[in-house]
Amino acid sequence: MSKLIEIRWHGRGGQGAKTASLLLADAAFNTGKYIQGFPEYGPERMGAPITAYNRISDEPITIHSNIYEPDFVVVVDDTLLEAVDVTAGLKEDGAIVVNSTKTPDEIRGSLKGYKGKVCTIDARKISEETLGKYFPNTPMLAAIVKVSGIMDEQAFLDDMVESFKHKFAKKPEVIDGNMEALRRSLNEVNGL
Repeated sequence: MSKLIEIRWHGRGGQGAKTASLLLADAAFNTGKYIQGFPEYGPERMGAPITAYNRISDEPITIHSNIYEPDFVVVVDDTLLEAVDVTAGLKEDGAIVVNSTKTPDEIRGSLKGYKGKVCTIDARKISEETLGKYFPNTPMLAAIVKVSGIMDEQAFLDDMVESFKHKFAKKPEVIDGNMEALRRSLNEVNGL
């Protein structure tokens, strides 16, 4: 990857889109990339739409604005497909990754004519089966790594286990479930 890759995340407050974008930035940084990871808030309340962003590059990043023409879009909550124009500016040689039980073809009809790659993953099922609760950000994080090819998958997993050891130092029992969610998500993306 020699060019700048830009990713826009759409989620709702409390679903972890901001956290996932920051974890992706950390993982990319640890593989030697230049990174940016930042959120944009509207009314700050649980359930309100939020947007987060990543820029990842092999060279220093000199842009410091929101992302208006992303290479990839991650939609953590598929109810946002009707509420927000998630494909606005999305490059057709990129892709959108949607948390949904629907197939990519079923989702395409909700994307306002977007002609690029559409991928889906059932982040609810994966998180409930591996974590015991609905935390969609962990599966969505792995899904965007898979779809974008931003970094080597094993390097990503190795970095995440170290990140989780730090993040969950007082709850080490949740590390294995989070790692299983990541591994499963890398293998369960539809539309590749």
